[in-house]
Amino acid sequence: MKLNELRDNEGATKNRIRVGRGIGSGKGKTGGRGVKGQKSRSGVSINGFEGGQMPIYRRLPKRGFKNPFAKTFAVVNLDTIQKAIDAGKLNANEITEDSLIASNVISKKLDGVRLLARGALTVAVNITVNSASKAAVEAVEKAGGKVTVNA
Repeated sequence: MKLNELRDNEGATKNRIRVGRGIGSGKGKTGGRGVKGQKSRSGVSINGFEGGQMPIYRRLPKRGFKNPFAKTFAVVNLDTIQKAIDAGKLNANEITEDSLIASNVISKKLDGVRLLARGALTVAVNITVNSASKAAVEAVEKAGGKVTVNA
């Protein structure tokens, strides 16, 4: 077999349908849109329109409050940090948001990092986070470490 003989399997590729290219094509004239009316025109998107009936998003009751200023923290637990230190991914002397991202403990920067107390630490760590639970701070200090909270 040569490079010029390579091709897709039979039926693996399909030609796109060219709409509105004459009645002989089978998709000409109205281009599969039926006849006339608002929906046959281009640039029309009627999301949530139910033909004049009261739409469902207006029929259903709205409850609660969505805080537009709410912060989303990347959550890190003590056992996750301990596992990363044991694997050699993290340096226990200096743990910051950037080092947590570099070691794949958290996937991306959000509004900050929150330290939670699940699990236990066996080494002393110096960690800088944006928020931490009281139990997590106590556990880190019990292990001989220090938590710095940047508000």
